[in-house]
Amino acid sequence: MTAKETIQAGKAILGIEFGSTRIKAVLIDEDNKPIAQGSHEWENQLVDGLWTYSTEAIWFGLEDCYADLRKNVKAEYDCEIEILASIGISAMMHGYMAFGPNGVASKGAPVGEEEKILVPFRTWRNTNTGAAAAKLSELFNYNIPLRWSISHLYQCILDNEEHVKDITYLTTLAGYIHWRLTGKKSLGIGDASGMIPVDPETKNYNATMVKKFNDLVADKGYPWKLEDILPECIVAGHPAGFLTEHGAKRLDISGHLKPGCPLCPPEGDAGTGMVATNAVKQRTGNVSAGTSSFSMIVLEKDLSKPSEMIDMVTTPCGSLVAMVHCNNCTSDINAWVKLFKEYQELLGVPVDMNEVYGKLYNNALKGDADCGGVLAYNYISGEPVTGLQEGRPLVVRSPNDKFNLANFIRSNLYATVAVLKLGNDILFKEEKVKVDRITGHGGLFKTKGVGQRILAAALNSPISVMETAGEGGAWGIALLAGYLINNKENLSLADYLEKVVFAGNTGVEIAPTPEDVEGFNRYIEVYKSGLAIEQAAVNNKK
Repeated sequence: MTAKETIQAGKAILGIEFGSTRIKAVLIDEDNKPIAQGSHEWENQLVDGLWTYSTEAIWFGLEDCYADLRKNVKAEYDCEIEILASIGISAMMHGYMAFGPNGVASKGAPVGEEEKILVPFRTWRNTNTGAAAAKLSELFNYNIPLRWSISHLYQCILDNEEHVKDITYLTTLAGYIHWRLTGKKSLGIGDASGMIPVDPETKNYNATMVKKFNDLVADKGYPWKLEDILPECIVAGHPAGFLTEHGAKRLDISGHLKPGCPLCPPEGDAGTGMVATNAVKQRTGNVSAGTSSFSMIVLEKDLSKPSEMIDMVTTPCGSLVAMVHCNNCTSDINAWVKLFKEYQELLGVPVDMNEVYGKLYNNALKGDADCGGVLAYNYISGEPVTGLQEGRPLVVRSPNDKFNLANFIRSNLYATVAVLKLGNDILFKEEKVKVDRITGHGGLFKTKGVGQRILAAALNSPISVMETAGEGGAWGIALLAGYLINNKENLSLADYLEKVVFAGNTGVEIAPTPEDVEGFNRYIEVYKSGLAIEQAAVNNKK
């Protein structure tokens, strides 16, 4: 069946992912191959000291992204998308979206919808939840990160925010969009595990922790219990609702798309990254490196003790995962590359951004393995792993350091994965976690071989990159939507990916060199010592 026939027969599967800077839609065929794409660029806003996206921006972004997909389908295949086989929604994880009858109606809500957003969406990027996260981590004897929904909720309680008493539903961005498209309050277990910990045995929220939280806030007299306001927790492969008539009109404002197709459980970008890189099996892992970065290592057993640097989440099928999440990755080096682009334009030289990246990144590999002493901090925002509540991008050097272009860019490349290394050193060196394969995906790996080599040096592990990894999380959630309807043999998600989707493809692997590993280790020691410089910049540069 051709791509056009697939679309016309209603056999195409749609995956949409809300990333930090781009909303992306991918249409795949029955063989899991992308056949069309659409996208929409967007940016978060700092409002009243908190990072947010408005509900208007969310819905306009969704509509525009789908319209771009529809336009591309029309141009390439001369047909309309009338029926879809299934849909999957994913988004950046965590954060805080609270709803209740006394909130503000949003464009995406059905007419007469009783539950409205109570406060603007608070994204994963916010670091105002330190007191709450510390208290909950102690209470649960479990690392509760700043960005998790439960941290946001408890911080609101500590700050005596008026809206808390009115909450009837609490969800993530992916859960919110899914709810408005289907009417169903559900969430994939991977995304749910970033709201409050889940129990890998029961495949549901950790009952002990839920009770402890309820007991903690009992004296407040809220009319809700935590379990009453959380979405239903659903494992990959199980249905999570159907596209309603309202949902179809919200997604496709042209009116061509018909309701009725099933949706898979909505997932977070961590889960879709694992799927897109075939990394849901134990002893596999992946690293996503874009605006933020995170590594996901699927564990054989629980860690010996909690660590502030390591978040415990799950795969979309409920297996335990050690996650190291870093707020900052490529934003600062992208800003430097744009500076070089400006310089080229000033000289009147034609600019191709891929060429600028390629030249600068490949030249960086000619630099010293320890960057000649040049140090970079890429902290656009705060970095919880290293204890920074705010960020100030910095380049620091001593007069005698080897300051040249190669070392400058190499230092900025090292900075993209430096914090990631600190967290993973705990896993590999202290917890003795074993891993057979780590796959990289995201913007850092677009320039062939460079990001791979840098990450291999940081983690002292071979790193694979697949051709398909560039499709990213939108493809990953599309695969989960396909798993919902096309898993005829009732395979586990790991086996479905291994046998049906990837069929033995493990990508192109780069192993670390001893020189690079040693150089990165020297760099990271100076990096750790220099964190006081970063803190001083935060304190003194407003």
